[in-house]
Amino acid sequence: MATSNPTGKISREDFRRQKDLEEKRKAGTIPAEVDPETGQDINPHIPHYISKAPWYLDIQHPTLKHQRAPDKDEGTISSWYDRGARNGPAATKFRKGACENCGAMTHKTLDCLERPRKKGARWTGQDIQADEVVQDVHLGFEAKRDRWNGYDANDHTRVVEEWELIDQARRKVREDQLSAKQNEPVEEADKPAADDDDDDDDANEGDEDKYADAADAVGQKVDAKTRITVRNLRIREDTAKYLLNLDVNSAYYDPKTRAMRENPLQDSHTPDSVFFAGDNFVRYTGDAPKVAAMQAFAWEAADMRGKDVHMQALPTQGELLFKEYQSKKSTVADKQKDSILAKYGGEEHLQAPPKELLLAQTEQYVEYSQAGRLIKGQERATMKSKYEEDVLPLNHTAIWGSWWHDFKWGYACCHQTARQSYCTGRAGIDAASASEQLMLKDAPDKDVEEEDERAAAARSSASKSLLEQHKLKVLKEIIKDDKSKKDHEKSKKDDGKDKDDKKKDDKKRKARGERMGEGDIEIDPKKLKAAKEAALKRSKAGDDGYNAAKPDDTDVTEEDLEAYRLMRSRGDDPIANFIGQDAEDDE
Repeated sequence: MATSNPTGKISREDFRRQKDLEEKRKAGTIPAEVDPETGQDINPHIPHYISKAPWYLDIQHPTLKHQRAPDKDEGTISSWYDRGARNGPAATKFRKGACENCGAMTHKTLDCLERPRKKGARWTGQDIQADEVVQDVHLGFEAKRDRWNGYDANDHTRVVEEWELIDQARRKVREDQLSAKQNEPVEEADKPAADDDDDDDDANEGDEDKYADAADAVGQKVDAKTRITVRNLRIREDTAKYLLNLDVNSAYYDPKTRAMRENPLQDSHTPDSVFFAGDNFVRYTGDAPKVAAMQAFAWEAADMRGKDVHMQALPTQGELLFKEYQSKKSTVADKQKDSILAKYGGEEHLQAPPKELLLAQTEQYVEYSQAGRLIKGQERATMKSKYEEDVLPLNHTAIWGSWWHDFKWGYACCHQTARQSYCTGRAGIDAASASEQLMLKDAPDKDVEEEDERAAAARSSASKSLLEQHKLKVLKEIIKDDKSKKDHEKSKKDDGKDKDDKKKDDKKRKARGERMGEGDIEIDPKKLKAAKEAALKRSKAGDDGYNAAKPDDTDVTEEDLEAYRLMRSRGDDPIANFIGQDAEDDE
């Protein structure tokens, strides 16, 4: 890093001396350096690359000024533009670059606020205006946010003076009217009473004239000519929509858009009986359903009827076609209804009022809470299954599958697990539980027996002396060791016996394989040929082949087995039919 000394390096002794001073300042043995500009101590623990000023600032003393943000030149809270101020006297002749209209140097011709002249000051050189005072006002934090900054309170005095003049003129006119009425003769006896009432009415009318133009209530649009008030905001006395239902699970209120789309009173009132039923009413009120129906009609007409109807491209045509379709549809429906009523009758039943109005009562059960909310009465009907429901056969009071025990289904009324069993009621439940308890009681419990043996051993050992108990323990250990030795010898004998048995089994298996044509066997070709000829004769004679042996044949030779394997037909062999009989005979 560059230092404040631009000359170059320092000697080793000076560097060591500076290090010693820094260590002493850090240890607190000598005072820290002082900033001469602020008079504050400089922290000795600040690194050099922060505390040392760059060389281009040309600071020859220790300071932290280069690390501080420069102070901004901000005006006071009362500083504002000097509107309309002129800078000195006006020029006597036109100057190059000045406004062509008024001759001022502080703005261009397009920005000139003077009256457009027929011939500007550029060409006439007369009535040249003075330059405006252009100010560069730097406002601080408070001045930027002061809503009344630049306002002159003396300007309001003109408004007050104007209002006082109007009030004096109104009072004078009012006095002239009263003096004129007092000079008029009284014609009837009861006229004074009427005059008193008229005076009050006139006073009220005067007050209305006085305040009618100035009265502009919040949330109202006032027309001064017709005196009609139009309400476009809610009145403060009305309950806010988010206070209609304080339940957290009710309709959600979005505070940013001030929207509550759902009905907050849907549980306690019908949508027609409340003044606010949610903002979603715009989706199904007014012309919204009509627009949706027209769009559906256009799609159906374009897809099914092949008509070129498009609500966005030709909205007028689509609306006319939709009206025509609706009128024809209603006409056809009315004709069909009239024909059915004329043929079968019963029109008087269609015109009858509802039963609730005729009988003043209904069979529908409705239950309300203390707060007036509906608890019961408008439940949605449950959907019926395609299977039979609530079928109770064989005197059962519960359906099959209403009870589960030990991985078995049954009836809850009698705990029967057989589907076709007759219901036995509570008696069957008691009998089943009693039999189960009896079976558990009769079953031997190994844990109980072991506990009984331990208890008996403990009782017997308690009655014996210590010497007898020690002798009994040693005797048990000896018996246990002898038993383990005998088991070991027996296992060795069994291993030897197993080896002998294994050899015998191998011999038997080999003999069985030789007998059944398996393993390494030797076949005589002459005997094999004779066996094949005999098998062929049996097959031609209509015998059963291999199983049709002569009565004197008592054993089957290896050649007979081989001949059977060669002569039998294999249906799953794809090339079995390509082998000829001559090839077999040659073999």
